[in-house]
Amino acid sequence: MGTSMAAAMFRWRLRPPLPARAGPAGVTVPRAGLKKYVMPPDYSGIIFPEKPKLKFMEKVPAVPKVRREPRQLRDIRGPSREATDFIQGQYGILALGGGYLHWGHLEMIRLTIGRSMDPKSMFAIWRVPAPYKPVTRKSLGHRMGGGKGPIDHYVTAVKSGRLVVEVGGRCEFGEVKPFLTQVAKKLPFPAVPVSRDSLQRMRQEEEEKKLNNQNPWTFERVVTANMLGMRKYLSPYDLRLHGRYWGKFFLKHRV
Repeated sequence: MGTSMAAAMFRWRLRPPLPARAGPAGVTVPRAGLKKYVMPPDYSGIIFPEKPKLKFMEKVPAVPKVRREPRQLRDIRGPSREATDFIQGQYGILALGGGYLHWGHLEMIRLTIGRSMDPKSMFAIWRVPAPYKPVTRKSLGHRMGGGKGPIDHYVTAVKSGRLVVEVGGRCEFGEVKPFLTQVAKKLPFPAVPVSRDSLQRMRQEEEEKKLNNQNPWTFERVVTANMLGMRKYLSPYDLRLHGRYWGKFFLKHRV
């Protein structure tokens, strides 16, 4: 009696077998052995450069400028007209605002990416030039006046929408995103890591927002109609850029 009771309880604890389902052409396919594998990405079209790591940039141009240039906001104001699309890599850092990169920023980018990437399967290229714009500074304790000070260092001007660096190779976005995010947080302007797909998606969202805008009172219409005589308070940059760029910042919420 005890043996039969134990056998009955054992059968009660066992789960019933999964029912087999009929597959194509009426063939019964067991569910336990089915697996779906994701197709591996295709890296056949990727061309590696001769040197996979970022090259060293000089502090001073090969032919240093003698003329001391003034600080001009137009160097970092408005959208970038160059280096806005990928040319070789699949991932990169996109500038969302304007600013100046000095030699320390470029060296930080080179060392951080160089330590984190695998040169056997990844590569990185610059999309910004070496420092070329001179910045002057007077010595500590110098009296006011006496003209413009001597050249102290050189910087690289970056506008909004420009790619700072590109990373590519036989890798996924999840592998490069951590160290690209680390670099983007240390830049002197807002920046974000992007891929080819995310950059295209970002631009499509901006176009859809512009086409599907339900508010008729856009900045462009208000300025064109010169409502309340506001044209005399705006700069030519606001008229040309429709108020989307204020100083070195990009106001993405404005349509």
